[in-house]
Amino acid sequence: MEDGQIKNSGELEFAIFCIENVAVRLRVGAERVYQAFTEKSDILNGYIVPEYEVLHTQGREYIVNDLLDLMKEKGVQV
Repeated sequence: MEDGQIKNSGELEFAIFCIENVAVRLRVGAERVYQAFTEKSDILNGYIVPEYEVLHTQGREYIVNDLLDLMKEKGVQV
């Protein structure tokens, strides 16, 4: 996975979608998930953005579960 920066509005909207839906599942604020994805790990720019083309075609449940699994694998907590 290459580090990526958000390049367009589609990627930005998808990143927000990921953050908000993980926050809802974990019952925490979106800001805490954003910090977990950026400050505590490289999940946003190292996974969500580079894998956007594949991930955004999946359903919400799959995406949220995938991100929660990745957080667990990396030892990231909110």
